[in-house]
Amino acid sequence: MAHTIGNPLSWAAQSLAGAGAHAAHVGEALGGAKARRAPKVRTIGVADLKQALRAGVQDFQALRTDVAFLCVFYPLIGLLMARFAFHQGMLPLIFPLLSGFALLGPVAAVGLYAMSRKREQGGEASWADAFAVLRAPAFGVIFVLGLFLLATFLVWILVADGLYALTMGPAVPVSMTAFGHDLLTTSGGWALIVLGLGSGFVFAAVVLVVSVVSFPLLLDRNVGLPMAVVTSVRVARKNPVTVALWGLIVAVGLALGSLPLLLGLIVVVPILGHATWHLYRAAVVPE
Repeated sequence: MAHTIGNPLSWAAQSLAGAGAHAAHVGEALGGAKARRAPKVRTIGVADLKQALRAGVQDFQALRTDVAFLCVFYPLIGLLMARFAFHQGMLPLIFPLLSGFALLGPVAAVGLYAMSRKREQGGEASWADAFAVLRAPAFGVIFVLGLFLLATFLVWILVADGLYALTMGPAVPVSMTAFGHDLLTTSGGWALIVLGLGSGFVFAAVVLVVSVVSFPLLLDRNVGLPMAVVTSVRVARKNPVTVALWGLIVAVGLALGSLPLLLGLIVVVPILGHATWHLYRAAVVPE
């Protein structure tokens, strides 16, 4: 049957109807209206982390060109953020911006999960599969969970700014060298280090517990947002040491990948992203 554009009024009505149906689907998913029984979670250990990392490396090797194309944007955005902070007299926020940027990692890696899933199913994965997530039924729910991570990142920046004002005063350092000197040679600087690391740990722990398997689960099954987050929390509660170790591996990997000039993240981010998919497979019992 031939397809016609029709008049503007009918086109607008059809568009609104489609948007309404999509909004209804997202609303149901957010509320877990279509969720069945809760996914079962497994006990996982160090061996599972090693296997997930090995599988992540294998996925990276098989998809190297495609994932490098996708992940080159991650360090570029980080560098742009640092440059913006440097030129806007926001030197104390450079480290919080770069370290807090990792809080957005789980949502940034959704495309990598899709590629690992496609390869796991025996298909030939490519960067196109990563962008296909934008058309996935669960995209709206994934987007909402991503907004939570974005809000967490913004709150972290506000907290970091408040801690600097509390410990170092309102004055902005004149240079990076002066800031480093004050940070390491004054009591206020050491207080900022201790308070900053402590509060940063809390933010990172919250994001880790909420997102360790929730994004891959939403991509893989129609469970609804509440069920996905609850399942992620259950995995963390059942495996606190293993999940904490995974968080440490991610933190160390991102720190090493930040050298030099964040370029190492082009390799580290895809390996960790693919590995997260395989960790999800180890931690959550298949349907």
